[in-house]
Amino acid sequence: MKITCFIEYRINPSKLDMFNQYAEKWAEIIPSCCGDLVGYFLPHEGTNDRAFGLISFDSLADYEKYRARLKEDEHGKNNFLFAQNEQFIIEEKRSFLKVVSKTYQQPAQAQP
Repeated sequence: MKITCFIEYRINPSKLDMFNQYAEKWAEIIPSCCGDLVGYFLPHEGTNDRAFGLISFDSLADYEKYRARLKEDEHGKNNFLFAQNEQFIIEEKRSFLKVVSKTYQQPAQAQP
């Protein structure tokens, strides 16, 4: 069963475009380092200083291998440096989750 790394970011809302660039760069970096990128999510309505990233792995051991690859990846290093230099991320928290199988990706049912 896969686990998902749920990353919660507190971001500077005035630098949302920079966070968007940062997230888009992960679209190539994460899969190339063997992470299954579920997606990054930006604030749309409501709280404007929270963003989320979700990345799945087959195990915590695979996550650790991914982290090691990421630290050596030139594009990954550059993206971390971009975030550090521009300071659009205020805080970052990680949680590891597993899905409740029967609840995953249940499509809406059409109403008559």
